[in-house]
Amino acid sequence: MLRTLIAVVIILIFISLISSLVFLLKDQGKKDSKRTVYGLGVRISLAVILIILVAYGLYTGELGNSVPW
Repeated sequence: MLRTLIAVVIILIFISLISSLVFLLKDQGKKDSKRTVYGLGVRISLAVILIILVAYGLYTGELGNSVPW
């Protein structure tokens, strides 16, 4: 459950990144457009949620570190 939630948040971060790029290219000459800034805010919020989910998963033991070396 937690891994799928993390995957969904990562996909949402990529979608936000792509939409911000599109807004940046479309609103190049407009001075009052803030869609790119709002996209950045959404992406930062999603990144904070992702960090919290990973920290929760490591704390509860659902996510583990099992490297072979």
